[in-house]
Amino acid sequence: MNKETSKNNPLLCDPETGMCEMPGDEMVDTTGKANNSIEKSVKLVYFTDPICSSCWGIEPQLRKLKLEYGDHIEIEYRMGGLLPDWSYNSGGIGKPSDVASHWDEVSVFYDMPIDGDLWLEDPLDSSFPPSIAYKTAQLQNKEKANLFMREMREMVFLQKKNIAKWEHIAKAAKTVGLDVDKLKSDFNGQAKALFQEDLKTAREYGVRGFPTIFVVDNVGNKETVYGARPYAFYEMAILKLNPNITKSEYSKRWKNLFAMYPTLTAKEFSELSGTPRSETESVLNELVAKGSLDKHTTKNGSIWTIKK
Repeated sequence: MNKETSKNNPLLCDPETGMCEMPGDEMVDTTGKANNSIEKSVKLVYFTDPICSSCWGIEPQLRKLKLEYGDHIEIEYRMGGLLPDWSYNSGGIGKPSDVASHWDEVSVFYDMPIDGDLWLEDPLDSSFPPSIAYKTAQLQNKEKANLFMREMREMVFLQKKNIAKWEHIAKAAKTVGLDVDKLKSDFNGQAKALFQEDLKTAREYGVRGFPTIFVVDNVGNKETVYGARPYAFYEMAILKLNPNITKSEYSKRWKNLFAMYPTLTAKEFSELSGTPRSETESVLNELVAKGSLDKHTTKNGSIWTIKK
């Protein structure tokens, strides 16, 4: 992959930096002081996008952070507007099919299943509709909104679903228990303004790519984790701001992990359970054979789901 190409186009993520970068200048930190009203001792302000492949790449790390530090941290999702439309041509990317092979490449790099054929079969015109839908879901329930984001990501990366289409947005919303009628009403109302507010905040923070996570405490001290990084980077940023945080212990048994996260990729299961990655798939496949899990396979990997 041409590194210059990846820098110039937000849909081409650079594995070296772990970023889906927006065209323009380097990131300038203008976060200033954090809001002192946060309840938990550390907040992670996470700038992302529903179709950001590097963001899908850090799902294992974020899920582990929630298990080990969830009592002390709050993760605030902010939408970044990765793909407004196709009215540009930069870095050799001017049409959806140009992205297909790149997604297949980063799937291998992040060891997370991503099927680039989406961009050949049913490509998105923009990532704005699912981004606005997420802001809409937040109006109903923040926890369900995050489940909704996960559901949309599984749809787009593994099921090759065009999540800019309302039918797929509605299905994802229904799956996680959101009020679909209210979602549609709010989608056409105040959610668009909330999405624009996120874009404005991203500009103010100087965000140039995704994922970007600003780790802040309640007096304004701040660390930045820029791009997809190993788990230790996120953990160190949190502990640097609050060394007194105690890591929570959690059960690493498969049944308990799937009770908390009903769908897991092999990389996620390895990260959360401590199972060597070389052994993960055989462990999960054995559970499929026993009738405990279902498995959905793509050309670039699989995801396992607890049987209801």
